Amino acid sequence: MAAELVISAFLGVLFEKLASTALKNIARYNGIDTDIKKWQRSLTQIQGVLTDASRKEITSPPVKRWLNDLQHLAYDIDDVIDELATEAMHREFTHDSQHITTKVRKLIPSCFTDFSGSSTTTLLDKLDDITTKLQDLVEEKAALGLRVEEEPGSKNKNRRLQTSLVDASSIVGRQAEKEALVHKLLGGENESCEKTFSIVPIVGMGGVGKTTLARLLYDEKQVKDHFELKAWVCVSDEFDSFDISKVIFQSVTGESKNFADLNLLQVALRDHLRGKRFLLVLDDVWSESCEDWETLVGPFHACAPGSKIIMTTRKVQLLRKLGYNHLNQLESLSHENALSLISLHALGVNNFDLHLSLKPYALGIVKKCDGLPLALKALGRLLSEIIPALKLSYHDLSARLKQLFAYCSLFPKDFMFDKDELVLLWMGEGFLHRSCPRDSTEESIGHEYFDELLSRSFFQHAPNNQSFFVMHDMMNDLATYVASEFFVRLDFDAKKYAQKEMLEKYRHMSFVSEEFVTYKKFEAFKKTKSLRTFLATSVVELEWWKRFHLSNKILADLLPQLPLLRVLCLSKFEINEVPETIGTLRHLSLANLPNNFLKLKNLRHLDIRDTPCLDQMPLGIDELTNLQTLSKIIIGGKSRFEFAQLKDLENLCGGVSIIGLEKVKNALHARQVNFLQKKFTELEVIWSDVLDGSRNEKLEKNVLNELKPCNDKLKELKIRSYGGLEFPNWVGDPLFLRLSHVSISKCKRCTSLPPLAQLPVLKELFIEGLDAVKVVGMELLGFCHEFASLEILCFQHMSGWTEWSANRGVVFPCLKQLIIKDCPSLVEVTLEALPSLSALEIDSCDCGVLERLVESASALNRFEIKNIFGLNDMVWRGVVEYLGAVKELSISKCNIIRYLWKSEAVASKALVNIEKLKVSFCDNLVSLGEKDEDNRRSNLLTSLRILEVLRCENMESCSCPDSIETLSIRACTSVTRISLPTGGKKLKSLTIRGCGKLLETEWGGQKMNNKMLEYVDIYDWSNLKSIIELKCLIHLTTLRISDCKSLESFPENEFLNLTSLKELEIKKCPGMDASFGFWPPNLLTLRIGVFKNPISEWGPQNFPTTLVDLHLYGGEDAVRSCSQLSHLLPSSLTSLHIYLFKKLESVSSGLEHLTCLKHLGVYECPKVMDLPQVLLPSLLSLMIISCQNLNKRCSKRGCYWPLISHIPSIHI
Repeated sequence: MAAELVISAFLGVLFEKLASTALKNIARYNGIDTDIKKWQRSLTQIQGVLTDASRKEITSPPVKRWLNDLQHLAYDIDDVIDELATEAMHREFTHDSQHITTKVRKLIPSCFTDFSGSSTTTLLDKLDDITTKLQDLVEEKAALGLRVEEEPGSKNKNRRLQTSLVDASSIVGRQAEKEALVHKLLGGENESCEKTFSIVPIVGMGGVGKTTLARLLYDEKQVKDHFELKAWVCVSDEFDSFDISKVIFQSVTGESKNFADLNLLQVALRDHLRGKRFLLVLDDVWSESCEDWETLVGPFHACAPGSKIIMTTRKVQLLRKLGYNHLNQLESLSHENALSLISLHALGVNNFDLHLSLKPYALGIVKKCDGLPLALKALGRLLSEIIPALKLSYHDLSARLKQLFAYCSLFPKDFMFDKDELVLLWMGEGFLHRSCPRDSTEESIGHEYFDELLSRSFFQHAPNNQSFFVMHDMMNDLATYVASEFFVRLDFDAKKYAQKEMLEKYRHMSFVSEEFVTYKKFEAFKKTKSLRTFLATSVVELEWWKRFHLSNKILADLLPQLPLLRVLCLSKFEINEVPETIGTLRHLSLANLPNNFLKLKNLRHLDIRDTPCLDQMPLGIDELTNLQTLSKIIIGGKSRFEFAQLKDLENLCGGVSIIGLEKVKNALHARQVNFLQKKFTELEVIWSDVLDGSRNEKLEKNVLNELKPCNDKLKELKIRSYGGLEFPNWVGDPLFLRLSHVSISKCKRCTSLPPLAQLPVLKELFIEGLDAVKVVGMELLGFCHEFASLEILCFQHMSGWTEWSANRGVVFPCLKQLIIKDCPSLVEVTLEALPSLSALEIDSCDCGVLERLVESASALNRFEIKNIFGLNDMVWRGVVEYLGAVKELSISKCNIIRYLWKSEAVASKALVNIEKLKVSFCDNLVSLGEKDEDNRRSNLLTSLRILEVLRCENMESCSCPDSIETLSIRACTSVTRISLPTGGKKLKSLTIRGCGKLLETEWGGQKMNNKMLEYVDIYDWSNLKSIIELKCLIHLTTLRISDCKSLESFPENEFLNLTSLKELEIKKCPGMDASFGFWPPNLLTLRIGVFKNPISEWGPQNFPTTLVDLHLYGGEDAVRSCSQLSHLLPSSLTSLHIYLFKKLESVSSGLEHLTCLKHLGVYECPKVMDLPQVLLPSLLSLMIISCQNLNKRCSKRGCYWPLISHIPSIHI
């Protein structure tokens, strides 16, 4: 397995580099040409025996060791060649060489013509070492008995033993798939007479059950009765038309004849098939050849119409060539069916009801096999027994694809692959390096390779997000298996990877991102001098706001110790400063760190997205001519970067944002950059928001015209603050066949929109701030009748827009989401039906717009309105009549409305599907219903589950139906009465915050009858005096009571009954004399303090050992040292936060026993001067907020900085 990685991944590239003219020149001038020639000869000898070695490594450890040594040496050779190239490039850029003869930067520029200094001695030592090791490997191959062999022929001989026989009783699941395919097989009567047969594909990864499903179909009685003749052929990897035709002939005739050639055989076969409905199963097809296919199916044209060919395959290339473009992959079994299959094969029954002790083991197997029938039937056999079934797919890969697949071992199971980002990583590693055609790029080649792996089922579309991809767990295991000792994926415990002999071998390393990543985790990796990859990954798809924290020591101390690093990816980590030592990583080709990388001569990918403080381009960035990705380009700035400087960056592609285009004073400068040849997938062009007399509208149109990119790659286009009167013709050009997202914003001079309906796959369109546009009409359609693919449409901040008309029928057949914000002049809307619209959001518009749009949208599911002019009770009740399908309704800043409905009975007839209702900032709202039915509990709005009311300052009362599960009333300062549900079986979450006039003085007790509560948050309830009887809330997990100035009593004696409570907050209740002693037994987080009695006067507390997160609030407490609080700090704490201790001076003592502490925060403690030094080495986060003295000491020039700089997350 490793041998194939060597020959496929490295030798081809090495031979190309070793044969380059540039390397020959430097070798000849400096006397190392003998070494280079020796390498070529040795590698050529080794290349010839790799096929034999690959076959023998499975049973011979010495051969496997020889192959691994060879791959390590291939890495070393590649490193030396790159070192020569980088040094040459460095000398050229710094003008050290006096022999520059050309501007063309080849692999080894001829300017590098002499060696000098100690670094050269080291390099020559490396050359000698490599030559010696290569010779040793050549001699050892003979001792191992390795010989030159041709590539083996058929790899799938065992597959040919597969037959059509099936035991249907042993098959679990697949009934739905079977019925769908039977329907296809029997549905051929309506086919054109010109087409006598068609293909019914069954596509999927190895082991998913394609053959089994084909057997079920072949054995189905309806199918047998429908077809006059049948044949089954297991094709496997050798598509031999003669052999296949012979098996078919024998099947349909029952005769065994010998034929002299294929023509005689197929003529005889055609005569037997003529006029008969024929079913053929071609099982396990690997061929991609249309020519072979046409040869095979020649006799089938004589069949009767409705004949079928069932083809099972892992590869879709042939099917797509034959016109079958919409192929559904056969999915893995469901969890239930997978469990039944294991039970059937292990116990002979279809469940574990009588063997409950075995069920946990079976569940583990189900999770491991992820619904793959072949593996499930193996009943959890050793992985080494299951993986060979998948190796067939791996063996069939080309040399390059094997390497790219092995690279995927760096990613954890369940990782969500982004195609573009994975291709960038492959490019950064140099895996896609080869002589490309002029019309091709490494990126496009990478995309082709990915699509090839996808078509062979190595990847699958993510189930809930089609823009991402996943790899089956078994495929991930296979990748890890073939990756051998060159790739390492760190789990959360890095200790097992710390053996020196192993560390020295790793070339590619990844780790799963954690919220806090310490230097200690990677300290041992300082020994990995040959590491090329330092890659952060994540187990799950991350929210856009999610960030991780990285110890600064990793950047400052570790990375400079990895001189051969090529790929550095620290995505999603908060990094405030990149040390200058990063510049020593001269081989780096891919990075996503914002800083000056001018020393990184090999840099190909610089990702500086999400860097709002970056206001200039690094000096000399235009000299990094290897750059392919430059995600942000800032024209002007302190570095005075000019747009024309991009002309030498000929390989730019991917996504780019260009800022400051108003500084381009001549359109010819834009033309020099030659955007038409740039294969951007995402393009954002930005002018200044300041539109004054210095802006030339004709110049800006000419500049934008020159920014037209290559039309066959662009997927996303954003134009912002463009100052022209109209858009150039290319904006809306139908030749942009992949353009799916367009955003046009703040183009204040434009009077009309471009014909964007002409973009055939446009799915998302955002129009914002085009103040001069008054009418949106037919010009948006161009020569089209509709937006064929548009799903999301947004208009916002269109101050001059008055009319929207489209009278050509249904213009938006696929539109799912429509947003109209801040269009105050829009009064006329003429649209026919919006049949697919499920979400409508209208903000700061006239009520007439609202009325006309809801009349056009009959399938609304989510409806949001905000600040609608003229929307009174009468108009609103007319709108409600159209909201029968709405499940989520949000109403905000509609200040004329006083009641949402006349009565709950009326509302229940219109809002029949309402599940969530949110009302906010409606100043005149008195209550939800004009006739509140609180006295007789109403259950008419039975579908309503979530009710949120926010800052409705004149609201007096709120009555809730018993169906409510989540109730939130916040900042309703006039409300005096909230009638909670009384059913006791539904309400799970209750929030009452900032409702200071509530008349109730007591909360809790049996009469409340809300036993299902899980979450309670009460804040600023001024009249609340007592909380009673909490023991019935056995499901409560979170309880927060804060800023209730009149609260006097609290049933702390019932805490021991609250076994589900995990988070407790009781603070800022100055009327309560706290006397806590016992606490909820499973408490994790506690926030407490500011009572009548100071916290420092409390006695010892019986905190549960589960408590890990403690927040103490001091107020006027006289505590001066944390030693006075020591008795309140259990040793189980991992997180401690101290607030508002105005007199606190020292934190250095009293915390020594907190040996598990990882997070420390000190807030608004102005007199604090020190920190607990003994705990600082183990901290993961440190927060120092509004502590004047301590803030200075913890700054980068302060005395504490050397002690805290290693902490991953520091906020001061």
